[in-house]
Amino acid sequence: MTDQSSKPVAVVTGAAGDIGTAIAARLAVTHRVVAVDIDDAALKVAASKLNCAGADAIAVQCDVTKPDDLSRMAETARQAGGVNALINNAGGGAALSLHSMTADTLSRDLALNLEAALNCFKVLETALVASRAGTVINIVSVNGLGTFGHPAYSAAKAGLIHATRALAIEYGRYGLRANAVAPGTVKTQAWKARQEANPAVFDEALSWYPFKTLPEPDDIAAAVAFLLSPAARCITGICLPVDSGLSAGSPALARTFTQSPDFDGQ
Repeated sequence: MTDQSSKPVAVVTGAAGDIGTAIAARLAVTHRVVAVDIDDAALKVAASKLNCAGADAIAVQCDVTKPDDLSRMAETARQAGGVNALINNAGGGAALSLHSMTADTLSRDLALNLEAALNCFKVLETALVASRAGTVINIVSVNGLGTFGHPAYSAAKAGLIHATRALAIEYGRYGLRANAVAPGTVKTQAWKARQEANPAVFDEALSWYPFKTLPEPDDIAAAVAFLLSPAARCITGICLPVDSGLSAGSPALARTFTQSPDFDGQ
């Protein structure tokens, strides 16, 4: 049996959500997991499931937009052991469009999707640098690579992609790697209201994807696990889309522009 206390520590924010839970479960094989989320009830359920499955997960209720909460979370993580991984997964979009955006929703989108990730890094900076093999993985979005609505959220994710590169360049000399993972449309609870309003929403989304399968939370977790692994030891400063080809282009657009039936959907 593996001595859990000898494992390095990975901090996963947004750990009570579908993608966060999948990431935490995958990393629990190699790490003690500090599972962080604002939703205390959902977090306790997620952590309990992880621990029942043999993980060593420590639940920390935390609003990642609040400095005092971040300081408390970082202290808990340091007490758990040597922190060598930070997965900035917490996020969400408030404004659907520029028309509907207000000063308040803009502030919320930037605070949660960009500022919080950088502040999470700063409170764990000393520990990550001290490990001499630290890794930061920022869960961004294809929204940071193209225009798909949620403009303030998208701008924040684009900023986080840039910040990922900045981390890789500035902290590489300390053995730290920084990468981003950009999910496409993933069937999570975040889509629940839209699916209730339009039961065909995922079928409609799929029409824009070259690869006719939408990614699942486990696909995002697998990408994170790879980027943390020794197999990715020289990969840093990249943004890895896990998006079934959406960021590469759309067969629907190619069909319109070429008028060739070769691009017709199946």
